[in-house]
Amino acid sequence: FFPSDPVILLTSMTESESSDTTGLLRRINVFAHLQPRELEEIIPYCEYNTLKPGERLFSEGDPGDALFIVDCGEVVVQKGEEYSEGPEIHLARYIPGSGFGELDLFCGETRKADALASRDTVVLRFPRAGVSIQSFLESQPLIAAQILHRVLVLVSERIRRANDLVKENSPLVQELKKQVYRDKLTGVYNQNYLTETLREHIRKSGSPLILLISKPDNFKDLNDRYGHEAGDRAIRIMAKSFRESVGDDTRIARYKGNAMAAILYGDDRRAANALARVIQTCIGSLDLSPVTGSDPFHMTASVGIGIYPEHSTDAEELIRLTHELPLLGRQRGGGRILAYRKRGSAHA
Repeated sequence: FFPSDPVILLTSMTESESSDTTGLLRRINVFAHLQPRELEEIIPYCEYNTLKPGERLFSEGDPGDALFIVDCGEVVVQKGEEYSEGPEIHLARYIPGSGFGELDLFCGETRKADALASRDTVVLRFPRAGVSIQSFLESQPLIAAQILHRVLVLVSERIRRANDLVKENSPLVQELKKQVYRDKLTGVYNQNYLTETLREHIRKSGSPLILLISKPDNFKDLNDRYGHEAGDRAIRIMAKSFRESVGDDTRIARYKGNAMAAILYGDDRRAANALARVIQTCIGSLDLSPVTGSDPFHMTASVGIGIYPEHSTDAEELIRLTHELPLLGRQRGGGRILAYRKRGSAHA
């Protein structure tokens, strides 16, 4: 997604500076949840800036290419004339330990106001001058994924409070959603998306829905015979066919390995059984020759059907209960469609 940047040599800090910087990073939400070793990986991408009274940190219209944490002193964010001349409108004051600018950085926004030091001030900047956020995301993908997830949570919270803070169609916001809610192997939605979608439906609507979760009965045989890489390729083939069979990308998700989930809104159990049979046919007719070569391999699948609110009124529990059914179907010989008569009692 991001273009490659030139290689940049990063300098190291002393042990004392590193400890102080770790403490500062923990003060803001996007870094607070990271482990100490992960914070240590971020430190080389930071630098300290020293400002004199009235000196600008950035101006309105500048690119939002960094976030800042005040180490000592004070930063005033304002609209209007120069700090020394007035009149001006002070929008915010940031004291030691407070951070700002993270949404501008991760959402690709320009600065909406000026930021100046009101007295001798030291701020921590991330990323340091000459290092783009894109290069950080590329070089630290595991840490970046956690930060991006936290940023998306913060963005969602702030959107709910004030829609004018972040544009919902910001390209980076869309990319963050893709990072958080899309499965990297298959491109379909993932377990996070499934859980959040059910939670939101229960919270906002509360109307009935039916959850279907399918699993191949003999996927382990394929993995054992052809290897895990072949298994991953088979999952991609299965997800593509599953998406085409269900026909609505927003109602399907990959769940825990080789399981696939589909949502039906409403309480049409006949339609749920019909879709379950379609899913079984879809998996049973997969062309796995790109994985197995000339060696024929036929998969069968079991499908579990869970109903809200009949089987559970909690999103996570409904998913867990439904996921148990195809496992039970495999134990009963495979190729089964199972639903609960009542909680804890499944029938074909």
